[in-house]
Amino acid sequence: MGKLVLYGMDPSPPVRSVLLALNALELPYEYKTVNLLAKDNQSEEYRKINPTGTVPALVDDGHAIADSHAIIAYLASKYGKDDTLYPKDLIKRSIVDQRLYYETGVVFERSLRGTTKPILFDNQTEVPQSKIDQIALIYKTVNSFLKDHPYVAGDHLTIADFPLISAISSLQVYLEIDAVKYPNLVAWFKRAEKLPYYEKANGKGNKQFMDLIKSKNIKIVP
Repeated sequence: MGKLVLYGMDPSPPVRSVLLALNALELPYEYKTVNLLAKDNQSEEYRKINPTGTVPALVDDGHAIADSHAIIAYLASKYGKDDTLYPKDLIKRSIVDQRLYYETGVVFERSLRGTTKPILFDNQTEVPQSKIDQIALIYKTVNSFLKDHPYVAGDHLTIADFPLISAISSLQVYLEIDAVKYPNLVAWFKRAEKLPYYEKANGKGNKQFMDLIKSKNIKIVP
């Protein structure tokens, strides 16, 4: 196995999704911090690794891979002891892929990043109610994914769970999950928290993220 080097910062939900995958696969890795708030990601050195300047980025034996979804699919495909985390069966894989695309396009890009970026980088302190309504719709949708299965893409943990775990844990700084409205979502999240590597891979960084947002004294506005 080549040397794995992960570039990122703990508060970042996409970075945490990769940390969840690395730990689930029991892979050794080196972790190098890239602080977005200090603009480390704009350095020429980092741009050579990831031209988009985002985190995370993974280097495996000299080969660079960017985007958390691409990284976790790569890791599961290359290093998985079996295909449990990323099924080879095309029907099962299509469900995993759909959940990944939903997370990146709707959950992360539109909602989590769309709400958080103005707070962290534009010093905005007001969050429109429409953003909170988007989050509520996400909770409703993921709750429906879990209607008949304990995990978002079926009966066992897959790579589809990792980005949704990291993103939804972070979204709760804006809107807590209502256990009455979304019981499946609450049960799934409690299941995730019982993973032996949860705290190391996601819990610690999520606390940092939530503390950072809370420090901005945000308020919800119509």
